[in-house]
Amino acid sequence: MSIALDGQKLFDEQQFEIEAGSVNRASIDRSVAGLEGVLSIDLGGRGRKIRQSGLLRAQSREKMQQRLEKISNCMDGKSHVLAIDNDEVFENLRMDVFKSGRQRAEGGGVCCDYEIVYTQLKV
Repeated sequence: MSIALDGQKLFDEQQFEIEAGSVNRASIDRSVAGLEGVLSIDLGGRGRKIRQSGLLRAQSREKMQQRLEKISNCMDGKSHVLAIDNDEVFENLRMDVFKSGRQRAEGGGVCCDYEIVYTQLKV
């Protein structure tokens, strides 16, 4: 499986997981004089949360740091596209959270766990 953010292969193709939440709806509830109960106004869909988690690998700590910085630079408030195997595409994503775990030695390099939370602005 391949995964790309805005066409860039920033993530390892193995050991990643995507979890798409359900669409959230917004509403306004108001009490109205002379009416028993409340008046509820539906404001429509407001996007959904998408979580990506996995494992990043690099040949050295310096290369891992460069990789983490490239991913962190995507937390710019702009809209992004996440493509998985080019058949599953999540558009209009804003990266809200990027967490990376402690770096540890593995094989001939370094690895760390990561988690990203996106908000899909339009579904």
